[in-house]
Amino acid sequence: MEFNKIYNEDCAIGLKQLDDCSIDLTVTSPPYDNLRTYNGFSFDFETIAKELYRVTKQGGVVVWIVADQTIEGNESGTSFRQALFFKETGFNLNDTMIWSKPCFTAVGALTARYAQTFEYMFVFTKGKICTVNLIRDRKNKWAGHVHTGTTRERNGETRSASTRGKILADYGPRFNVWEMSSCRQSECNGDHPAPFPEQLALDHITSWSNEGDIVLDPFMGSGTTAKAALLLRRKFIGFEISKEYCDMANKRISFWLNQTSIFDFTESNAP
Repeated sequence: MEFNKIYNEDCAIGLKQLDDCSIDLTVTSPPYDNLRTYNGFSFDFETIAKELYRVTKQGGVVVWIVADQTIEGNESGTSFRQALFFKETGFNLNDTMIWSKPCFTAVGALTARYAQTFEYMFVFTKGKICTVNLIRDRKNKWAGHVHTGTTRERNGETRSASTRGKILADYGPRFNVWEMSSCRQSECNGDHPAPFPEQLALDHITSWSNEGDIVLDPFMGSGTTAKAALLLRRKFIGFEISKEYCDMANKRISFWLNQTSIFDFTESNAP
């Protein structure tokens, strides 16, 4: 299959056409429960999870962004069941991250619970993780001071931390709760029911891949992952079962794909 292309195809079928151990990183947000209508489509989760394990390179990463529907006061728990099944297929659960939204956007009444303003971002790895580029944008309160910390052993004893004596940097790695607003509908012309923000895709692609790597999104939707991959000098491949959304995604990324080189552009001259 060609890279830098979005295929109008059920990913359960499309993934079978990819070679074993050919994908460096997957970043995706599947249509979960019935929180959003998705042109009448559903998907075979277990088949897709197994295929993602097969096509992921050793040391590669899958970022699975999901939430749960609440029905008559009972959350579905679909996200947890999916996470456990990924582990059963052979993936390691490297991190359970949270996408925190600054405002309430979900569907449902709030008469018996607090407004849910987050989604899970499960970070799975195939074996020992290969690429880690942690984003360091968390301001250190004690920047410039000498580290004097200790660490506690399992037996209860303490010892000097490995960083003891080092000067604390101005910025440290961010925490695993990322706060950012939902996608502006203007980013995809308001035609997709559940786009996730471009910055979310950019930050995950930055964190778990390098330039030239191959990024997969089996539920491409409005094309956010594809655009982010191009902006960060990665190759991408995607599947989208809805022709309407596939056409939308291809239109959205056409500017970047039509360059002489996919790396010969700036945001300033983009439409």
